[in-house]
Amino acid sequence: MKIFKILVLFLVVLFFSGCANKKAGILFNKHPLTEQTIYDYTDILDVGKRIYYVIVMPKKVESRYIDIQVIKKDNDYGKYGYNLIWTRTVRLKDEEVNYFTDYFVLNQKGYYIMKVYSKDNPHNALVFAEFYVQ
Repeated sequence: MKIFKILVLFLVVLFFSGCANKKAGILFNKHPLTEQTIYDYTDILDVGKRIYYVIVMPKKVESRYIDIQVIKKDNDYGKYGYNLIWTRTVRLKDEEVNYFTDYFVLNQKGYYIMKVYSKDNPHNALVFAEFYVQ
């Protein structure tokens, strides 16, 4: 009977500790993304320099189109406001079904948010990430 309880306990633990859902993510880097620099990601970046990024999507985007937005959280008016700074629509190639990488340049210091949307579901962001430019 003890062996049966241990076996059931083992199966319950195995069942409930399975792999979690893979989530999408964005990594930022100061240097072009290679196998060597991918682990040097940061969320504090420099004004006027290239900001390299990689968007990782575990689920395939069916329409193959994604919208990328960079929004600045602004405090010029006494209340927090948001300004759309940069936007881009991208068609994913066959080899880019689960990721996309590129760069952009920002010339103002501040707190920014990058959001990625799929054309399949443009109302819910696939992923977003926060970063600072100083």
